Amino acid sequence: MIRIFNGLVILLLGSIMLQAADKEITIHVGSKKFTENVILGEVATLLATEAGYSVKHRKELGGTRILWNALVQDEIQVYPEYSGTILKEILYTHPAVQFSELNKILNRFGISMSAPLGFNNTYAIGMKRSLAKTLHITKISDLQKHPQLAFGFTNEFMDREDGWPGLKQKYRLRQQNVRGLDHDLAYRGLESGAVQVIDMYSTDAEIAYYHLLALEDDLGYFPEYQAVYLYRSKLKQSAPDFLKKLQQLSGTIAQSEMIQMNARAKLDKVSERAIAADFLKSKFDIQPTNETSSLWQDLWRHTRDHLILVLISLLAAILTAIPLGIIAAKFPRWGKIILSFTGVIQTIPSLALLVFMIPFLGIGGAPAIVALFLYSLLPIVRNTYSGIHDLASPLREAALALGLPAWTRLRWIEMPMASRTILAGIKTSAVINVGTATLGALIGAGGYGQPILTGIRLDDTGLILQGAIPAAVLALLVQWLFDLSEHFLVPKGLKFSPQTDR
Repeated sequence: MIRIFNGLVILLLGSIMLQAADKEITIHVGSKKFTENVILGEVATLLATEAGYSVKHRKELGGTRILWNALVQDEIQVYPEYSGTILKEILYTHPAVQFSELNKILNRFGISMSAPLGFNNTYAIGMKRSLAKTLHITKISDLQKHPQLAFGFTNEFMDREDGWPGLKQKYRLRQQNVRGLDHDLAYRGLESGAVQVIDMYSTDAEIAYYHLLALEDDLGYFPEYQAVYLYRSKLKQSAPDFLKKLQQLSGTIAQSEMIQMNARAKLDKVSERAIAADFLKSKFDIQPTNETSSLWQDLWRHTRDHLILVLISLLAAILTAIPLGIIAAKFPRWGKIILSFTGVIQTIPSLALLVFMIPFLGIGGAPAIVALFLYSLLPIVRNTYSGIHDLASPLREAALALGLPAWTRLRWIEMPMASRTILAGIKTSAVINVGTATLGALIGAGGYGQPILTGIRLDDTGLILQGAIPAAVLALLVQWLFDLSEHFLVPKGLKFSPQTDR
């Protein structure tokens, strides 16, 4: 087992080194977890490919901070962003900055900004037209008269500098029923009546589809959100041909065109890559290669990524947690510290732990593996501790009476007797690990979480099932393999249940 683990660690380190070396010749494009940003990411990806560069699109990475930090750390080299977000969220410590000064400030981080693409995708507060008509609501200030309305805002909007806290203060809103939701799920919540008011992007195809009204921002709270690309300034030297093509996008996308492209993805279920290719063909007569992978190719890629995350993190947890459990059982003072530490880690929300790792390990597989490793510790540590600590006193006394050394007692008596309990802890960690690994897609780790995230974003049940079903099957397979392993790892005498006399 140790040799297998060492081999997997070598493979992981080798892949990280290859990725680091590859950064000099590969352009990594990022995009946020909403459809328009993915489309714009695909446009940049196809332009880089057309310019002759190797390119990888790391799509649906999450919110603004994840993308911005990845760009600053050179994990990605370009991603689509919006001027209002740069002013209010990224450079919030420079409140007096004007749009014309953005490039000057961004250059301090080694970042440059493209010219605006041509449309303003501003935030909007929206609700069903029928309800707005009934309540005589046409502008945001009208919401002051209806504190009973339930608000559902995207999780990022709940905490942004240009989000709910400032909006509430600006308009003196008194609503108390305000919850955070995924952007795509918010529309379904509005349709079902679970919430009555949500935040929207003005280019969302759902506004027309669900017959929504974008309320007038009568106090001028939201700034303009001109779509741009942020990119590493070093691309001016390393990829000038790509930047030349990227700058040609300036002013080429009207708001109506962006809404139409979003609608094709969200409502007509056309792939973002195909939409980007069609746009480039119509605007620049560029016919980029639109390579599509089959269902089985996607399944294999997601399975490979998921297995790497699970196997490396679980093997590392086994090799770490069993010794920790033994120490906890043998040394009570250390035991309290170890059990408390692993217990505290288990209480941290998994997504928070994943994001916490990004500043230290960047995006991709490494932070996901470390987070999964930490989550896998508690069940194994606790079961190892319990299996050894709770051994029957007569067994301990017999071993001591025979004069067996401590290591011999541990190796030949305590560990075999505790093996069934330890194996149960490993099995629990493995199953939890398989499920939690789906969240790794939010930070670019791939795996079964990728189609699940895309399916939620596009309201595509088929895509969700492409990730959910294999993940469930893998969890069942892992449980079956550990059940089978009991025949080889648990001593023969412990496999039989005691017979009762008749």
